[in-house]
Amino acid sequence: VQLQASGGGLVQPGGSLRLSCAASGSIGWMNIMGWYCQAPGKQREWLAGINSSGTTNSADSVKGQFTIFRDNAKNTVYLQMNSLKPEDTAVYYCDYIDTSGTNYYHYWGQGTLVTVSS
Repeated sequence: VQLQASGGGLVQPGGSLRLSCAASGSIGWMNIMGWYCQAPGKQREWLAGINSSGTTNSADSVKGQFTIFRDNAKNTVYLQMNSLKPEDTAVYYCDYIDTSGTNYYHYWGQGTLVTVSS
């Protein structure tokens, strides 16, 4: 499975961005896709996840600010980010976990940089 993340860039504080992550290859019929971020000098942090049935979960720190959703027909997961703050500046990574079988397989996208600055 390959993941291609896009949508990062420079945005002013208070602005919005929508990140996309398209999965290709052997897509399992059951899977979980999610988003993480890694700010400079910090560990990678989980933000939100969504399974192939559309059930979502998100970190308390982003509830009400970030929304995860997906388009199964396009094997794409999105992260809508609103009210962005300078502290949201980070590289954002998507991941994919194939939960179709007994063994789970975990893949990472390449990351897309989000810079929140005036």
